Amino acid sequence: MKLETECTKVSNVNVFANSPYSNRSPSNNKFCVSKNKESCADVDNTVLDNCPNTPLTPIGITSGVIAKIPVVLAELTVRFNVGAFIRLPEPALEIKDIKKKLKITQCMLLQPTNILFIKGFIRKNIDYATGSCSNREGICGEIHHCTIDVPFECSTPVDYFFEPAPLVTNSSTEFEYFRVSDLPNQYFAEKDKLLSGDMSEINQLRTINFNELPFCELISANIYEFDESIGRGNPYHADLPTREKFFSQLEEKMVIELTIKLLQKRQVTIPAAAFDPSPCPRD
Repeated sequence: MKLETECTKVSNVNVFANSPYSNRSPSNNKFCVSKNKESCADVDNTVLDNCPNTPLTPIGITSGVIAKIPVVLAELTVRFNVGAFIRLPEPALEIKDIKKKLKITQCMLLQPTNILFIKGFIRKNIDYATGSCSNREGICGEIHHCTIDVPFECSTPVDYFFEPAPLVTNSSTEFEYFRVSDLPNQYFAEKDKLLSGDMSEINQLRTINFNELPFCELISANIYEFDESIGRGNPYHADLPTREKFFSQLEEKMVIELTIKLLQKRQVTIPAAAFDPSPCPRD
């Protein structure tokens, strides 16, 4: 299919067209834009109508019940500092944006102590500008990205709002059966008997208890960050505008405030309802 194009002269700065439907003439620095409408994006839209619904009144147990539900043991804000040294895969002109997501891989309460161990990482997606051509008046390039994980680990004491359930330990006991057996005649009288426990067997009683493990929920996180480029220079020895330099290393410092809710599943007695659960009459 033949494409009709319209070319526009661009002076001083070389612009690269990455589209497969665009042509670039390196001899006259022309940026060619396709006029074929079939190569543009296409959007299909659908109108969603409202669906009718019928309000229902939930029916619950009103005579009282014993339920096993998560109970809040503590809620705390942990603050810790993280430092990292990042190497980009190529020289960058500047950082355009850094998107961050906090992920926790371990949040464990070490019982019977009150020490909470926290482990995770900060997922960082770094958008940076590169340079493919330059002169004294400008630099052109592409926007690339690099996604990295910055790990962290810390521990902190917990002040309980509600104490965890006491730990129930395992137990093991042994018991024996009484046995009467004969004795050798050359050493004992014929009427003598050996009265003892049975040495030919072992009998045990082992009790294993399964405790509820406290767990964490993430409430919020604040990340205060400072990033600074290291080793800025001109690795390509090319003509650059004033004060423009490239770098490939970043040094960052972060202060993270993490709010955590510590919970444990417990059996809770819920008393009988003191109100009439029947729905109110509608006008």
